[in-house]
Amino acid sequence: MPRPVLLAALWGLVLVLGGCMRKEPPPHPPEPEAGVGTASSSAPGAILFVSADTRGYLGPCGCSENMRGGIARAAFQVREARQGTTLPVLYVDGGNSLFGETTLKPGQVPQEELKAKALADAMRLMGLSVRATGPLDDTRGADFRQGLGLPEVADGAVKLLPAGARKVGVVAGETPAQLVAASAKARAEGADFVLGLLDAPLEEAQKAAETPGLAVDVLVATRSATEMSGEQNRLVKASVPVVAPQSKGRSLVRVDLSYAPKPGRFALQKGQADLEREVAALEQRTALLDKDINLPGIDPKLKALKQAKRDELVARRQALVTAPPAAATDVNGFTVRFVPLESGLPSLPDAQALVARYDAEVGKLNLAWAKEHGQDCPVPAKGESGFVGNEPCRACHEESFPVWEKSKHHHAWETLEEVGKQHHLNCVGCHVTGWEQPGGVCRLDKVAGREDVGCESCHGPGSAHSDEPSADNIVASPGEAVCVTCHNPENSPHFDFATYLPRILGPGHGKPVDAQPSTKPADTRKPAKP
Repeated sequence: MPRPVLLAALWGLVLVLGGCMRKEPPPHPPEPEAGVGTASSSAPGAILFVSADTRGYLGPCGCSENMRGGIARAAFQVREARQGTTLPVLYVDGGNSLFGETTLKPGQVPQEELKAKALADAMRLMGLSVRATGPLDDTRGADFRQGLGLPEVADGAVKLLPAGARKVGVVAGETPAQLVAASAKARAEGADFVLGLLDAPLEEAQKAAETPGLAVDVLVATRSATEMSGEQNRLVKASVPVVAPQSKGRSLVRVDLSYAPKPGRFALQKGQADLEREVAALEQRTALLDKDINLPGIDPKLKALKQAKRDELVARRQALVTAPPAAATDVNGFTVRFVPLESGLPSLPDAQALVARYDAEVGKLNLAWAKEHGQDCPVPAKGESGFVGNEPCRACHEESFPVWEKSKHHHAWETLEEVGKQHHLNCVGCHVTGWEQPGGVCRLDKVAGREDVGCESCHGPGSAHSDEPSADNIVASPGEAVCVTCHNPENSPHFDFATYLPRILGPGHGKPVDAQPSTKPADTRKPAKP
């Protein structure tokens, strides 16, 4: 057979056989998370998780032990619920979550935008169903917010979510009138259970809950009145239960729905009061242990015992707030619980990786911005004092330094370096001396000489006192008001001035120095101004 004919015959055989051979199927699209659009339409209930008022917090901030919060812990709770049930699990964000302030200084913009993007990525990872928006989401404008690509429900609008055998309607508003109109529309479109998200503090939400015509089953207050007012989870029972989660990402709201055979309006299930009382008792015992654990100078063995007991109480409470409630058989019922994101709870590795990547990137970003755009601190105005650092103080007050050097204040900057956050704008202000003050630190690339919580952090700027020492130009005995600028309820929730003060006092620093010969030449001490 001629060669061309032979080749043609062989090629034809290959094509025939190839048509009979098993072909590799095309790659499958990523499987949706369990509970996200995959639950059975006959599911007898559903679980809703709600976050709100996160204020741009990826994780807890502060120097106390057992700090709550963290988007990675929240992500674990949602994932754990999905893996532990065949019920649909929906995650909703109430808004005011992307930023902590409505206006930013130029130097804050790179960090805060990067953080908002990390939060958005984490919400996507959690299978966000929909979110409302508030003023703290539009800090960088609506275009930036919408560019994050998260599913949103506008004020006065409705988002219907399939939830097994029923539909959940999510409505949002900044006024009661918007919620009334939106909730009526949700019912008309077939919503069985309606979740209301009101861009207002708890007190305003309570009034809104009594508005005639409001057709929501649960109303969430998505914004605290002030930065420090969202320190506690709040559930107010009325004709419409009103919920305000702890701000800054420290808790999730969990709503469990149970379906009766026939559709109908939902009612708060009986027996929730007993659960709340038990959870509240555990919460109180945990808070008392937290206070003891954070006592300065506590014996390490005693601390370990108390920590173990605290971990036990947290585990018991966690079991209560995550256990499925008894299903209502004759009515459509729901329960409302809070899931505190305690320090001992696991974090979702994928979400934790997002946070770690942000931590690594933002420090480099802030340092680069400071080098290119940073402005030095202004000089003091005429007649005002500026910060000069510790060394001028040492010349006259050397006996005070051994006490300070043994304190945690002396290691404040080091604690940031240990976790790689020495260039994080959210942290640095309480770990240097004179943040954004004349003579202090205004650039992250020029911190040298102002590291740590130094003398002037408590006694005020010292340039005038250094030039002419006098009791009239320095704060001799700083009071509690100075301490709580950093040791506030968020960063140091167990701070007690009377308890902590003795830890930074000692001979020559708030206590008389033992009578000993001076080791310094007499002429190193500047005379006091008459």
